[in-house]
Amino acid sequence: MSLFERYLSIWIAAAILAGIVIGNIAPALVDAVAAAELASVNLVVAVLIWAMVYPMMVGVDPSSLRDVARQPKGLIITLTVNWLIKPFTMAFLGVLFFEHVFAAWIAPEDAQQYIAGLILLGAAPCTAMVFVWSHLTKGDEAYTLVQVTVNDLIMVVAFVPIVAFLLGVTDITVPWETLILSVVLFIALPLAAGLWTRRMLGSEAAIEAFKHKVKPYSVIGLIVTVVILFGLQGETIVANPTVILLIAIPILIQSYAIFALAYGAAFAWGVPHRIAAPCAMIGTSNFFELAVAVAISLFGLGSGAALATVVGVLVEVPVMLSLVAFANRTRARFPT
Repeated sequence: MSLFERYLSIWIAAAILAGIVIGNIAPALVDAVAAAELASVNLVVAVLIWAMVYPMMVGVDPSSLRDVARQPKGLIITLTVNWLIKPFTMAFLGVLFFEHVFAAWIAPEDAQQYIAGLILLGAAPCTAMVFVWSHLTKGDEAYTLVQVTVNDLIMVVAFVPIVAFLLGVTDITVPWETLILSVVLFIALPLAAGLWTRRMLGSEAAIEAFKHKVKPYSVIGLIVTVVILFGLQGETIVANPTVILLIAIPILIQSYAIFALAYGAAFAWGVPHRIAAPCAMIGTSNFFELAVAVAISLFGLGSGAALATVVGVLVEVPVMLSLVAFANRTRARFPT
């Protein structure tokens, strides 16, 4: 392991703190970064995520894609958890905490907004960052690519009906430009670059050497992304620490429960670890760009729903890194 990987938790903690500090002492700088946005996708963060995703795409062997059909278990688990379980458990937890457990501290109108934001998060499985988590757990690059692609295709037709059902509204405007741009930026372009790189390098030995060489830059990209994400919300964190903590609690419970369900099912079904780890990560992580964009379009920029989706962004990176560490520690228990 590289120096950055060995002490990754320390770097991430320092990045979170640095982001909060920068967000409060240099708001003009944060505003400049926030302004670099296209279709609700921050272009600065997009470049960093692209840099994180690219090393994994170099490992995608086109000839191995046909083998995915021979191992359908991981895909079945992912699709079942993402579309038949996760949105509904997130809605249940939102109602449980904000209409009952936290009812004494949260106004009813605010509670409904927070529940709506949680539902939007639960109905949008992750696209970009899954490749990072898969890379850190030595996941199967080709299989992860197929899993994410199939989820994106289902999202196109399933996101609106699920959200409409759980929110009880029908006039949902999906920002298709956000969805399309994210797929192009985080899947299509990195994949094309990775395939081109493989072709230029030629041999497997050269490909492995190249992946090892660029891997530290991927981790650096993750650390800088964390600084920016927490910097963008630094003032909000300081101004509303109690509310953010309350919103984070059901998100944390949901994240660890969904991971346990998918990871446990993969273990019980004999799914190899290189497939099981990314399989569990996809449902645990969220497509926060889409969730934030829809929350803003439905409820407004300053709404409680938008705030809840933003808290999802803040919680995700530390949670996912803890799950990456757990997945790596339990690798030996899975079939080879």
